[in-house]
Order: sequence, then C-alpha cells, then structure tokens
Amino acid sequence: MKRLLLLILMLPAFNIAQTASDELVNPKDFIHDIVIDIRYSTPDHVFRNLPSGNIPLPKFYTANECLMVRSGVEKLKTAQDSLRNIRIHNGTSYPEGIGIKIWDGYRPRAVQYLLFEVYPNPAYVADPNTGSKHNRGGAIDLTLVDLSTGEELVMPTPYDDFSIAASHDYNNLSATQLANRSLLLDIMVNVAGLNFYSAEWWHYEVPGAGSFPLLDFQMK
Repeated sequence: MKRLLLLILMLPAFNIAQTASDELVNPKDFIHDIVIDIRYSTPDHVFRNLPSGNIPLPKFYTANECLMVRSGVEKLKTAQDSLRNIRIHNGTSYPEGIGIKIWDGYRPRAVQYLLFEVYPNPAYVADPNTGSKHNRGGAIDLTLVDLSTGEELVMPTPYDDFSIAASHDYNNLSATQLANRSLLLDIMVNVAGLNFYSAEWWHYEVPGAGSFPLLDFQMK
C-alpha cells in the first residue's frame, strides 16, 4: 500500500497543469465587445477562389464560434482593454475606441488537412502532419475595427492574402496601412504579450503554443 501511494505521488500532474491556462474558452465570454467573424464558417474565404479550390463543402466550420486557450483569451482581453482607450490614431478619431475582430482561432485538425490539400504551402498553411498552432487553440487571426462603426481599419492586404505584401517586412504600403499594422503589432506583442508570425500580419499566437495538444473536434 505504501509503495502504491508513493507511485501515485510521483506521477506528473499533467491534467492539473492543463486545466487552467490551456483550457479552450470562448473569447466572447470574457470580452463583451470583441467582434467574431469566423471566415471559414461562411463561403467567403480565399480557399474557394484558389485554382485548386475544388473543396467538397463551401464552409469548413459548422458555426460562427471562436475558441482559444484561456491564457490567450486573457492576453486578448488585455489588448482590447488598451485599444478601447484609443480615441485618436494616425489623425483619425475613434469616439468609442478601437477593437478586435477575430477571423479564426481554434481550427480542427481535419480542416487543416483540407486547407493543406488545397494549398500545400507550409509558409501559409501548416502541414497537418505536424499540426498548426491553430489546431492547438493557441493561435488567433485578427484585425482591428472602429468600435463606433464596426468598420475594419485599413490593413496591408485582405485576410489570407498569400503574398509578400502580407509580410511584416513589406513596406511598400500607404502611411495608413503602415500605421495600422504597426498599432496591431505593438498592442498584440508589447501590451498583450503574444508572438507574431512574420509572413502574416493578422496571425498572433501564445508563447509556447507549439507544445499544446493537437485537437480535432467541430464546434456546435
């Protein structure tokens, strides 16, 4: 009996460690004015227009719902709280401040296989065999909006633009595009503490997200 008790005490407490920061939650439950526009829950996404975009269904997701690990949502809340207080940016007035619009968060691994089949370029679509940080709930695709109108701020490219213009290193842009991209980067990295992906201005992730478990379930 003593030996059994000793073995139990020596077991690593993986479940206890994961239930707090790695639990998947809905950002809307924590950030009341965050905008959810999950593009893959509609036919309005870039994969339908690619030359090899003969996918079986126009929608990849069954619901316009976002999930992310709790630690990531807490960082998004910090970002939103800061953005909400911005009333003037780049010479433009925002009477109710600036906010976040989410395009994608947790992504089922089965969807990752479909995306990679249509566009097998790991620079923009992670190889599903190793998995994306989206498949782990640790990554988020987003942009900024005017909270008083709901209009998106002008950014370098549309969402899922697989070109050099989407890169953080691309600077052949208007002053407004550069200022808005810089604001997003500054808030997400320096205020919220997220990491950025250099090839996509819209993609941010929780530090250490690559170690989270791969998941594969549809939201309902």
